[in-house]
Amino acid sequence: MPLSDVAVRKAKPTGKVQRLFDGFGLYLEISPTGAKLWRQKYRFGGKEKRLAHGTYPEVTLAQARERLAAARKLLAAGVDPADHKRAEKAAGDDRAANSFEVIAREWLSKRDWVPAYTSKVTAWLENDVFPWIGKRPVTDLAAPEFLSVARRIESRGAIESAHRVMQNCGQVMRYAIATGRARYNPVVDLKGALAPAPEKHHAAITDATDIGPLLRAIDAYKGNLVTRIALQLAPLVFVRPGELRNAEWAEIDLEAAEWNIPAAKMKMRQPHLVPLSRQAVALLEELQPLTSRSQYVFPGGRSIKRPMSDNALNAALRRMGFDKDTMTAHGFRAMARTVLDEVLHFRPDYIEHQLAHAVRDPNGRAYNRTAHLPERRKMMQAWADYLDLQKADTGTVLPFRKKSGTSR
Repeated sequence: MPLSDVAVRKAKPTGKVQRLFDGFGLYLEISPTGAKLWRQKYRFGGKEKRLAHGTYPEVTLAQARERLAAARKLLAAGVDPADHKRAEKAAGDDRAANSFEVIAREWLSKRDWVPAYTSKVTAWLENDVFPWIGKRPVTDLAAPEFLSVARRIESRGAIESAHRVMQNCGQVMRYAIATGRARYNPVVDLKGALAPAPEKHHAAITDATDIGPLLRAIDAYKGNLVTRIALQLAPLVFVRPGELRNAEWAEIDLEAAEWNIPAAKMKMRQPHLVPLSRQAVALLEELQPLTSRSQYVFPGGRSIKRPMSDNALNAALRRMGFDKDTMTAHGFRAMARTVLDEVLHFRPDYIEHQLAHAVRDPNGRAYNRTAHLPERRKMMQAWADYLDLQKADTGTVLPFRKKSGTSR
């Protein structure tokens, strides 16, 4: 039976917490001290949750029901009202419930990104977007307002950042549409209006005549042993530098010759399997007695509880004489991609799978981590053997013949 104003007003405390239910999950919670709190019980994402709607008599029964109705509307749109309330609080009391900032913070709370990237996107929005359009209701925003935001970023020379921020703004607007708070995404109208973003490439050695000298220089590196083995392994596995330096022994099965990287560590948030060549296994077996006490395969120099620094590999390359315009730790990926395609003639989809790029099947579905695994194993071993040949050659580039069945 629904509550009445009289019943709420006359309700008295007892020796324990009381709950007087009104309907649709709304109830009045009365503490032993006499405090009366409006609460809403609901389910979201398969879990039972609670939402506070204020205290009585500051919030009347009628007002509590209005807040309940607003929360149920969000639930119907697929939005957790607790997330929405937190976003409103983070945005400040002067922000409208459907303002760009509130919805953007709500959208951010649902991103499954690595913390560092989440912090970066949050900073972009807080510094370059919210001060200008954060208070505006999303339904009122138009393309010229987003363009003005982008122009301010461009004016300080951050052309690429302008493109990235507008991409994020577009994603926020799509989220607003999906949750029933906007009907149109004006960011799509900016196509062609922004200054072209400069092409950004990680410097890489891809010419066969230069690969051998690079590998020999790495083998002769006189610095830290952990760094040297990380550099030797980098071309063999060609993962992203962050994935390499954060490798953990628990992820590596030397008997199966596999490295299973969990989704949480991957840029695309999908688990990734790296078949290990004989050469890669040998390097890890050499390193294991030294670093197996650590969680990390490549622990930092100051503490085994942390991975090596994000600049360690590039700094080592600089010490060997390879400047930032010649070779980077990320460049081993471009090296592998180029040679596997243009020299060893492996199928592009095998290469893209091993680079952990988004590859889809003919039906548009993402392939799983074990797709084409036998072929990828052959490819990784052929690649390691090719690198050995280039490293051994101190004169002309040695020819390389692949075993049958590996070409495209």
